[in-house]
Amino acid sequence: MTDTIFAPATASGKSGVAIVRVSGVRAFESVEKLAKMKEISARKAVLTPVYTSDGEQIDEVIVICFPCPHSFTGENVVEFQTHGGRAVTALLLRELSKMDGYRMAERGEFTRRAVENGKMDLTAAEGLADLIDAETEAQRKQALRQMNGALADVYESWRKEMTGILAWLEAYIDFPEEELPETVSKSVCDKIVSLKDKITAHLSDKRGERLRDGYKIAIVGAPNAGKSSLMNRLSRKDAAIVSSIAGTTRDVIEVRMDIGGYPVTIADTAGLHETNEEIEAEGIKRALKAAREADLILHVTDGFDSETNEYIPFDSDKTLRVVNKTDLLKNVPESGFAVSAKTGDGIDFLLEHLKTTVEDAMSMREEPSFTRVRHQTALCECRDALERALNAFETELAAEDVRIASRALGKITGQVQVEELLDVIFKDFCIGK
Repeated sequence: MTDTIFAPATASGKSGVAIVRVSGVRAFESVEKLAKMKEISARKAVLTPVYTSDGEQIDEVIVICFPCPHSFTGENVVEFQTHGGRAVTALLLRELSKMDGYRMAERGEFTRRAVENGKMDLTAAEGLADLIDAETEAQRKQALRQMNGALADVYESWRKEMTGILAWLEAYIDFPEEELPETVSKSVCDKIVSLKDKITAHLSDKRGERLRDGYKIAIVGAPNAGKSSLMNRLSRKDAAIVSSIAGTTRDVIEVRMDIGGYPVTIADTAGLHETNEEIEAEGIKRALKAAREADLILHVTDGFDSETNEYIPFDSDKTLRVVNKTDLLKNVPESGFAVSAKTGDGIDFLLEHLKTTVEDAMSMREEPSFTRVRHQTALCECRDALERALNAFETELAAEDVRIASRALGKITGQVQVEELLDVIFKDFCIGK
């Protein structure tokens, strides 16, 4: 990390204010050369003109200097707050690129340096990325909670428990002549079982990952049952083409929604029926796939046309029957949700039910849940190692399995750093973060 890096910390485009961030051992040189300032005031906003190397004024900016280690990255950091015109930012970046030892930052490099300098752990860095990407209130709360260390605290507490277990096992290995009391042996075994059960329960809790990716609802049914009309009504926009001609929808059409503060993706799908037409068959294949992957299925039937009410064998535990076109019915059906996608009748009641369903599936509890596949992979590795420790015939093997379990947890927070792992985590960050 000998290079001093720089990048815009705000989105590109015209705005009132733009921020350019500089981090590294030579960061303060940019203040001396561009702003002609000889003395650096720590964490104090200073209004000053900045100039090119030819003496031309770039802009009048606010400069704030953060000496290491009390900065976001743990290095010397400078922030130039300029007016938000593209030309201003471009010229400032060009002047920084001319300076010795300076280069444009890569994606996520500021946050990566913060992790490598001990300013945050990997779960906090991921929480920061999620906070930037948060579209709903629930996502914001979860991301902030993870960024503030809630998830890391859980995993580190489990690592401490493993350290205690390992201490007893190591003691028995180092002093084999001292017989390990039976009560201690049982206590160690009970602690491993307890820890394994906690991790197993944690793995079964999919709320965090689901909240981050969004709750998935698939609308399925026969052709011309009104699926597209229902999605347009639920999303309050013309997302799908509506026609009286059966089979208008040939592909899966998705719309992102905010229901009760939670992210939801609703998918309109091709009508399900027997067909020999190649494109229709592919659409039906994709519709069935969307239904399998959905958290909830809305099975739409046409209350006016009995031919569209053929039973579709989906998982009943996640299928909700919606009877459409009630505006054409004399008698409202007793089972399922009766709606008219055309007039909007019954839609508010259906949305309220969806809100309750989504909230029950994704609401935060006292203990945070994992949010990424890599967390799940490491947790499975940890659980399996503890299971092997319980079944080990030799104490040395049990101890090694507990070490493996501890290292697996360490991968999540970054206590055990792997270069390839860091590359994967930070590749999706934006340039200025």
